[in-house]
Amino acid sequence: MPYTKNNDRSESPARRRGGMHRRRKVCVFCGKDAVVDYKNVAMLRKYVSERGKILPRRVTGNCAKHQRALTVAVKRARHLAMLPYVVE
Repeated sequence: MPYTKNNDRSESPARRRGGMHRRRKVCVFCGKDAVVDYKNVAMLRKYVSERGKILPRRVTGNCAKHQRALTVAVKRARHLAMLPYVVE
């Protein structure tokens, strides 16, 4: 019997078409009355990696507007030595 694509039933149809799609994350700051503030270091640490890098939008789920505000707040906190530039 010659091999054809239809004979291979080991994979599920969803896997063959491109895989499962993850649910889109929702911006935390749009939904509630939360404000991005450079003085709130505990909140800013959630959006900074272990190495001190700012996490991208696709990881955090923020909208573009709040991701820009978050970036500015992290940079201000770094300038005031509230957050480290690099973690050793």
